[in-house]
Amino acid sequence: MFSRVNPRNVNAILLTASVAAFLSSSGCGNSAPNVSAMQMEQEVPVRTVPARTADVPLEISAVGNVEALSSVDVKSRVAGQIRQVFFAEGQNVTAGQLLFEIDPEPLQDQIAQIQADLAKDAALERQARANVAKDEAMLKQTKALAERDLQLQKEGVISTEQTEQAVASGDSAMATLEADKAAVESAMATAKSDRARLAQTELQLTYTKIAAPITGRAGSILVKPGNLVKDNDAALVTLLQTAPIAVSFGVPQNLLPQITRYNADRPLEVEANTGSAIAKGKLVFIDNSVDAATGTIKLKARFDNSGHVLWPGLFVNVKARLDLERGRVVVPSRTVQTGPQGKFVWVMNTQNKTVAIRPVVVERIVKPENGGEVSVIGEGVKPGEMVISEGQMRLMPGAKVRILPGESQT
Repeated sequence: MFSRVNPRNVNAILLTASVAAFLSSSGCGNSAPNVSAMQMEQEVPVRTVPARTADVPLEISAVGNVEALSSVDVKSRVAGQIRQVFFAEGQNVTAGQLLFEIDPEPLQDQIAQIQADLAKDAALERQARANVAKDEAMLKQTKALAERDLQLQKEGVISTEQTEQAVASGDSAMATLEADKAAVESAMATAKSDRARLAQTELQLTYTKIAAPITGRAGSILVKPGNLVKDNDAALVTLLQTAPIAVSFGVPQNLLPQITRYNADRPLEVEANTGSAIAKGKLVFIDNSVDAATGTIKLKARFDNSGHVLWPGLFVNVKARLDLERGRVVVPSRTVQTGPQGKFVWVMNTQNKTVAIRPVVVERIVKPENGGEVSVIGEGVKPGEMVISEGQMRLMPGAKVRILPGESQT
């Protein structure tokens, strides 16, 4: 079966075919020049923006890691049972603040025993000194008797045996005196040892009260009250110093000469961006060697962190300002395009509203705090020249343009 064809549709089809055949035959051999001429005559709508001069910071950017300036594992210096905890987990503590107490009763008992031993030592020393005094008196008496007997022997009154006995008594008294003097020295040495033991035990008693060695933030309490601990064993809690705090980051080794040069004049300013807050600090450390595996060198900055926006272990975006370069030529980064020969921009001739390609040298890209990215131009564009910011895809060299309202007016 055949459908009925409308005569008006047939006429339309024939007309379309005729126009296509005419265009095909008339365009053979010279279609490209005609199209280019038509494009050159048409005004391409674009937006422009002037190249300008600005003071541009010379900065380096990296990803940094927040580190506690100091980390201390709090341990017990004496063995015993934890009696009480005086802080809460996650609390900020100050240096010298009481954290734990170990049961002091065993050490107090030892101190009482040592004090009793000292009293006993003092009594023994007094007794030994009394014996020495008695021995000295006895020795004096025996010496006098021996001298008398010797004189009587010379006179023939007494025998030699009696004289020898008197001399022997004197020697015995001397020996007894020396022994008692040694007893005095022994009692003094024992007392000295007990006093040292007392001082050591009293020192250990002070260790039963464990104070914070630094100001910082407490972590989890690892040993609860009632547990027994050994001296210098497991950590009871870890304290991290968070104010001030440090951020470490690595930069390429080729930036090291600039960093050391600018840092010699004044400490470099460093910003750490957490995504929700920005902290400002100073560069305080440059490592003494380059990492051969990554070709980077480690830097470290110090931040006051009074608002506690930086936390240990946090990754942050770091920006360090080396210098402020004044009067540099800048254009919005979206005006810069990349071609086979490198970077270029479209520059408009303000007299005849035509455009041309201008090769440029882009030294770096900067993102100001209150605007979009701008490219710092080393060569190719002068301040005040109008560059195309929108509509570049429809342009060709020498094309006329029509300025749309927008950036160039502001």
